[in-house]
Amino acid sequence: MSIREAISALTLQGSETEVMHAASRIFAALIAAGRLSETNQDEMVEFSVRAAVDLARQTDIAIQSEGEALGMSALSD
Repeated sequence: MSIREAISALTLQGSETEVMHAASRIFAALIAAGRLSETNQDEMVEFSVRAAVDLARQTDIAIQSEGEALGMSALSD
């Protein structure tokens, strides 16, 4: 499969796109820090995606907790 075909086969939802953007920034930081090599590229990509997903989950938990603490669920009724 060519790169063009691989790209056209991608279909990301909104939240997946946001996680991909965060992962790309994490990956860029790893490159800037000199942590990327030919032998660990796959590992660093996986690390970046996992870190971005963890950040998204923690953000979601924090926002839900904050909303509950402020009584936001009662306001939506």
